Amino acid sequence: MSQDLRFVRNIGICAHIDAGKTTVTERILFYTGKNYKMGEVHEGTATMDFLEEEQERGITIQSAATTCPWQRNGQEYKINLIDTPGHVDFTIEVERSMRVLDGAVAVFDGKEGVEAQSETVWRQADRYRVPRLCFINKMDKLGADFEFSFDTIRKRLGANPIAVQYPIGAGQSLEGIIDLLTMRAYYFDADEQGAVVTEKDIPEHLVETAQKWRHDLIERAVELDEQLMERYLNDEEIGEDEIRRALRAGTLAMQCNPVFCGAALRNIGVQRLLDGVIDYLPNPTEVPEVQGTDPKDPQKKLTRPHSSDAPLSALVFKVVSDSHGDLTYVRVYSGRLEKGARVLNPVNGKKENISRVFEMHAKDRIALDAAEAGSIVAVVGVKDSYTGDTLCDPSDPIVLERMTFPEPVISMSIEPNTADDKRKLSEALSIIRREDPSFRSHYDEETGQTIIAGMGELHLEIIKNKLVRDMKIGVEVGKPRVSYRETIQGEALNVRGLFKKQTGGRGQFGDVVINLYPCTKEEAEERGLDFTDSIAFENKIVGGAIPREFIPAVEAGIRQTALGGVSAGYPLINIRVELVDGSSHTVDSSQVAFEQAARLALRDAVSKAGSVLLEPIMKVVILTPEEYLGNITGDLSSRRGMISETEDRGHIKAVIAEVPLSEMFGYTTTLRGMSQGRAASSMEFLEYRAMPSGLAQEVLTTG
Repeated sequence: MSQDLRFVRNIGICAHIDAGKTTVTERILFYTGKNYKMGEVHEGTATMDFLEEEQERGITIQSAATTCPWQRNGQEYKINLIDTPGHVDFTIEVERSMRVLDGAVAVFDGKEGVEAQSETVWRQADRYRVPRLCFINKMDKLGADFEFSFDTIRKRLGANPIAVQYPIGAGQSLEGIIDLLTMRAYYFDADEQGAVVTEKDIPEHLVETAQKWRHDLIERAVELDEQLMERYLNDEEIGEDEIRRALRAGTLAMQCNPVFCGAALRNIGVQRLLDGVIDYLPNPTEVPEVQGTDPKDPQKKLTRPHSSDAPLSALVFKVVSDSHGDLTYVRVYSGRLEKGARVLNPVNGKKENISRVFEMHAKDRIALDAAEAGSIVAVVGVKDSYTGDTLCDPSDPIVLERMTFPEPVISMSIEPNTADDKRKLSEALSIIRREDPSFRSHYDEETGQTIIAGMGELHLEIIKNKLVRDMKIGVEVGKPRVSYRETIQGEALNVRGLFKKQTGGRGQFGDVVINLYPCTKEEAEERGLDFTDSIAFENKIVGGAIPREFIPAVEAGIRQTALGGVSAGYPLINIRVELVDGSSHTVDSSQVAFEQAARLALRDAVSKAGSVLLEPIMKVVILTPEEYLGNITGDLSSRRGMISETEDRGHIKAVIAEVPLSEMFGYTTTLRGMSQGRAASSMEFLEYRAMPSGLAQEVLTTG
């Protein structure tokens, strides 16, 4: 019997690092009966942080999935839950989770409010149109301030937060929460680990405050529903269920975000948050039908209804290498994914066998016969499908929208110690690449070194540890290096590339003429061009000057040359190449000749257009007591940093700056020294910008 999708929720827990996501998840698992003991992050016993590296560092590195039940108004609901990392180096884990979720709970620190990574996560959720609830956690922390944190959601995220709860006390005096819809107070019994919830009248000293917040709640809720607004203006009573319905509709339409509060570590407020997940976040049938394209004609748009009776469509969002074969995580959007089925990957045209289907609970698994539409499961048997690929019914193919993966900004060299290590290393790197699409590796012919690239120093350190500790490979690593890029400053028109070789017998002949322009992603999209690797290629050949079968070879030559670097040896980005003319030879022309001709044309065109070296610029947020502000801003200026904003956050100053990554290695240690360990910083990639010519020259000469 197929499950009723109205009683399913696919949600993620996401936030800035240290806002308490994993602790919230652990409490959810305890209260839903999925776990009988609460795991703690600080003790290294959290269920969802099951990697050794996660337990040692007390951070989440990879997203973990689980399924748990929840009773609401006598009905049992099934919650598929993904706990995501908060650290910016693992932003890819959040990205791919957001792609397959129907709703999310954004967790904020009750003292800090919205932090740097909260903004990144929020933008990712916006990009995939994921409705969100907000949970202001850590209300038991010294200095916690609900109203301050609530305001930061509006000011820093530009969101429309609507409080549905208010805390009773804060810091050490936090006792419980007030439900602003029912106007009742809820207390969570500490002796029973918060599992026993007592409902009481609102404490007298908070009645006036609660009424003010309830008034605000009703005013903001009726704005989401015209009929309620009319009744409200006529002074008619608005019922609790009507407010809830308006909030639900507003949340699903991305017009508002209900705000809850509590303290997960002290077991306060988590059950009421789960009720909120059921009340306000969508079930799989309430999100738009999944969009895709016809594999034979990418211009032809297709959709699939969220129904088990429709043809199968599922998206691979994660691959985990396992000793018993790869574990491939998929979100089933339509149809049924059955054990033993043969499915099609329309991206590469290969058929895949689904040998087993599992419902996941962190690292544990429960075998299933089939997964219905709306499910998030892991399958075994898939060999050639990776993150972002589609699995579908072979008789009714569809390609679901792929995910976008950020480019790495930092790299380092890695060398195996022995011949055996060398053999194992290439295999290990391909496994890591399959698991983590934000990781890159390549072999540098000139130096004989393998170069690995990732999203930050921590990312590369975790990968190095994985190679040495988990995969037992002996390697020596170099210092982290910045991943530069190059681009062009102007245009170059009608540039010819002629590749001609005659060595007795059959020769080689390829002749292409190209135009080269600077180009942005938006410009490429306007023209309907593919902008993979920030390169757009446009075929403007008319009259068959170059036979059609050689056009793909020209594009391949352009793309390979650009990625390998043209004048500086760094990948060339943000360009559009028009193929406008050329010629061929009936005998001597070949794919290889046209690839080489394209390579020569692009090199010449870049030299005529003039190239410039780009460096990654990071957005850096520093929180510091005021007395260290002068030292910190002075130090940032010496690192070529531009301070974009300074704001007060209670007794702390927040400095927001844009600084080149090359100037930020080892910054955490320097910052600690400057502030006696009292300042903290976080950093995320912002954009690539042109380097000052003197410094660019230095990079090119030291290479």
